[in-house]
Amino acid sequence: MTDKETIDSQSPKDDYVLSDKSKDAERKPKIESDQYKTAGKMNGFNTIVTGSDSGIGLAIAVAFAKEGANVALVDLEDNDDLQSAKTRIEELGVNCLAFAGDVADETFTSLTLKTVYDAWGPIHTLVNNAAEQHPQDSILEIDAAQLDRTFRTNIFSIINWSREIFPYMADEGTIINSSSITAYKGSPSLLDYSATKGAIVSFTRSLSQNSEFVQKKIRVNAVAPGPIWTPLIPATLGISYDDFGGGALGRPGEAFELAPAYVYLASSDSSYVTGQTIHVNGGTIVNG
Repeated sequence: MTDKETIDSQSPKDDYVLSDKSKDAERKPKIESDQYKTAGKMNGFNTIVTGSDSGIGLAIAVAFAKEGANVALVDLEDNDDLQSAKTRIEELGVNCLAFAGDVADETFTSLTLKTVYDAWGPIHTLVNNAAEQHPQDSILEIDAAQLDRTFRTNIFSIINWSREIFPYMADEGTIINSSSITAYKGSPSLLDYSATKGAIVSFTRSLSQNSEFVQKKIRVNAVAPGPIWTPLIPATLGISYDDFGGGALGRPGEAFELAPAYVYLASSDSSYVTGQTIHVNGGTIVNG
């Protein structure tokens, strides 16, 4: 490749079947459960959740807020979804900041982290949840632009956010990365996406052993969701709720069913857990 030849990375979320908004889903994702009992596990924690205006990210943010954490929301666009998410977090009696931008943009990452730190002080928990996927039936259909964009959003951004947050993190803080069941069982139509999710598992294991993070007692873990019903599913796969799901339970999971795993990994309940991946997938055995 010559100096003049560069990859023209596609715009974030380009070519989605539907826009990534809850109102486009045939069945609204369930973000909260009235059966969830709070215990103040994260009182006073300062947290950041990327990809948090809907779906899994919003469920995590709401659960953190219910446990007493301040939450900084990060998503691609400053739209009604992001503002509604911010309103809900504030209704729970904690502080909330909302940031709109591309998580793969290093300048945006740096500015966001500095703003949160300046406003609240040391950051206890970072959840790297933002991701995108572009199904293709043939590997011949995955062009350089899609490949570059998917890796930038899904794994490059996680490395960047984890690096840039280090000076701002509290001792005994936590980083939680969202991987996927596809990292373990694969997906024939999500070749590049699955590869990034596998990379997340390897990065999580490696960062948990990094001497700088160990000395600061920062724990690094991951959650690998299975088929969870979120706005991303009809938007990218064009599949109905009834045709989605799997595992022993034979149904899709709801976003709120994932959130307690993130609370566990963010709180002192998991003080002896690092470098691990929790599988919330409805009963699919992946042995990983």
